[in-house]
Parts: sequence; C-alpha cells; structure tokens
Amino acid sequence: MTEREEKLSDATHEADRRDAMKHGEADRMPTPEEEELAEQQTLDPDTVAHEKEMAERGAHQKGEGRID
Repeated sequence: MTEREEKLSDATHEADRRDAMKHGEADRMPTPEEEELAEQQTLDPDTVAHEKEMAERGAHQKGEGRID
C-alpha cells in the first residue's frame, strides 16, 4: 500500500470496493418517439467508412494494447 492509501479510512476503502463492482448502465431506455427519430436519421458516409476502417483495424490488432 502506498502512503496515500494508508491515510484513507476503512469506509473509503469499502466504498471504493463497492464502486469497483458496479456495472454501468443507461439512466433510462429511450422512448418510442426517441427510437423512431433515431431510426430516421441518415448517417454521414465518411463517418460510416471511418467506423468500418477502425473496426477492421481493431479486429486485426496485434501486440501490446490489444483488448481480447
């Protein structure tokens, strides 16, 4: 333990442990109107191409920094 960690209270360490176990989630689900509006949007072709390129690069990434 570092000197800074030793200064923290047991309650703080316990709160940190609880927070570390939480999983993120949406505040709320979209309303039907929001879903409909989202489906009506058109995507920028340059953004779509960039997203595909990044997904392809990520799929074939090698070495340090790779997330399995």
